[in-house]
Amino acid sequence: MSVYEDLHGYFLEDLKVGMTELYAKTITESDIVMYAGISGDTNPVHLNAEFAEKTIFKERIAHGMLSAGLLSTVFGTKLPGPGAIYMSQNLNFKAPVCIGDTVVARATLREINGKRVTFDCVCTIGETVVLDGEATLMVSRRP
Repeated sequence: MSVYEDLHGYFLEDLKVGMTELYAKTITESDIVMYAGISGDTNPVHLNAEFAEKTIFKERIAHGMLSAGLLSTVFGTKLPGPGAIYMSQNLNFKAPVCIGDTVVARATLREINGKRVTFDCVCTIGETVVLDGEATLMVSRRP
């Protein structure tokens, strides 16, 4: 086997509709601060407790894209895994994520269409859906 094959995740031939993977992460203060630094999104609802307590959320909330990024972890490391290329993503934000919340990002393979695969995506905190949507990725065939 080659290094490429050793490091590669699933190849197209290995995928089956219904396959599911997940990644869970407890969101920390440092996650939010580092995400603000990396993205440049310094909206005070994420960083300033005094400001945030006057919003509908009553406390600081994590960036929505921080939770969405957990789906990228699933795609890049688990399913389809290394070698998959993100093509598109749509997201519907449903509920806030706060410091200390554990977000579970789950992707379920819905459709295989040529080299493109579509996943149903959902992030939850317990039974609460915080975001949902779908993603399309390109996956290589076995060499």
